Amino acid sequence: MANTRQFDILIIGGGAAGLSLALRLADTAKVAVFAKDTLTEGSSLYAQGGVAAALDEQRDAIATHIQDTVAAGAGLCRPETVEFTVRRGPSVVRWLIDQGVPFTLQHDDTGEQRYHLTREGGHSRRRVIHAADATGRAIETTLEHQIRRHPGVKLYEHHIAVDLITRAKLGLAEPDRCLGIYALDKRAGRVQAYSGACVILATGGASKVYLYTSNPDTSTGDGIAMAWRAGCRVANMEFVQFHPTCLYHPHAKSFLITEAVRGEGGRLLLPNGEAFMHRHDPRGELAPRDIVARAIDYEMKRHGIDHVNLDISHQSTAFIEEHFPTVYRRCLHFGYDMTREPIPVVPAAHYTCGGIIIDDLAGRTDLDGLYAIGECAFTGLHGANRLASNSLLECLVFADAAAQDIGRRLPDLQASRFDSLPPWDESRVTDADEHVVVSHNWAELRRFMWDYVGIVRTTKRLQRAQNRIDLLKNEIREYYSNFRVSNDLVELRNLVLVAELIVRSALSRQESRGLHFTRDYPQPDTTTPPHDTVLVPEQPAPTMVTASGATAN
Repeated sequence: MANTRQFDILIIGGGAAGLSLALRLADTAKVAVFAKDTLTEGSSLYAQGGVAAALDEQRDAIATHIQDTVAAGAGLCRPETVEFTVRRGPSVVRWLIDQGVPFTLQHDDTGEQRYHLTREGGHSRRRVIHAADATGRAIETTLEHQIRRHPGVKLYEHHIAVDLITRAKLGLAEPDRCLGIYALDKRAGRVQAYSGACVILATGGASKVYLYTSNPDTSTGDGIAMAWRAGCRVANMEFVQFHPTCLYHPHAKSFLITEAVRGEGGRLLLPNGEAFMHRHDPRGELAPRDIVARAIDYEMKRHGIDHVNLDISHQSTAFIEEHFPTVYRRCLHFGYDMTREPIPVVPAAHYTCGGIIIDDLAGRTDLDGLYAIGECAFTGLHGANRLASNSLLECLVFADAAAQDIGRRLPDLQASRFDSLPPWDESRVTDADEHVVVSHNWAELRRFMWDYVGIVRTTKRLQRAQNRIDLLKNEIREYYSNFRVSNDLVELRNLVLVAELIVRSALSRQESRGLHFTRDYPQPDTTTPPHDTVLVPEQPAPTMVTASGATAN
């Protein structure tokens, strides 16, 4: 037990949420940040669009941003969360500017230099502040620079959290609380115990559960799975956002074509050059992502085609190179010149709107000492469909809120810390004799999730997916019990659990709403109030809770 490494704050995840939280706490607490790969290798790095905030007081308003968020959320946004988040948008953007994030500037009509604001799908105003088309990279690298030189932060790169350590798991008397984590050093192949006064899950989403995704390989739902195993509720896991436009090319690895391309006039076309979005929504290309993704999926199936085209070639070359330098260069690399021709695109899994329930506005989960922020958390902001560029906004706002809450509670949290935790026990396991089980199960899981639990669903498809998940769970459980853990095994164990939560949630929602569309129930249920899908560990069936928090039958 003497080998336990001790900290005040354990932050799992090195994205915008985790790094901004670490910076806000590092002056007053001993902080450790764990990253599965290099520090910045996560979804935040690849966010192209920007941060949505009502910054232009003459042309925009907090109330308008709230209205757009609620409209996109299809009746499931929690009003108090939306107002809390949107009102704090301008202040967290100013904080990023103070950290040195190089947002794009432009000269207005008077010649004065101002931050350029773009418009994306679902927004009625230009309110997305950005750094060209690589905002996530600009934020991540700026925060990384600050973190690496801060003496109060210890970085554990190439470390994957295996599980949370709780009083209940150690067989200790109630009340239960989070005591720390077990984490695998991927390079050394050893699992180490780390104690903390509190643990923050900032692990991102779970889109790697699908065959085609815009997310990096790290998006395997680790935080959601660990919290569930520790007894935390999750909500709205059926709402998986598929980004409408990822580059279609066998070697592009689902490279994202930012929504701002459509915001600046890009049009979606069939291969024969025919526009089609006007047939699906009066807002056309600027409709919310769920509508655009379903429209593309419908047209692809109707015409038997494997992609549609996105055309912004009517804009000048100078405009495209200035506004979309990353996308422009990447497309050229794969043989497409977007200044002269349309580029082929397809939808891909992009964002997990559900996650670990936090019942307050400070990131606290059901388990004392455990927080969740960013994409892995369910705050009620996104409802049934996330409004574009509200994701980075949520990361930053709730990192700030959690930092304030932890700062107030830190003396009490420190008093409850366990400085000695049991070491990881490998006495009854051996090295794996073959790895084909892991690789085969990984491929099978992602394929049937794409085929059966994708953009358009049916009850029969969901049941087929559930049957296969049950078989995989048993195989993975046996493998996990007998062999030493590896990065791939930890991720596969988490992914199959997240897949189960997605399918259970989707089966329980007998309506179509937002990102969840089922042919068996193609319309929203108007007979009952809109409800969240809440899953409770060890409970046989999900509990339904209305968007306002009241229980529904």
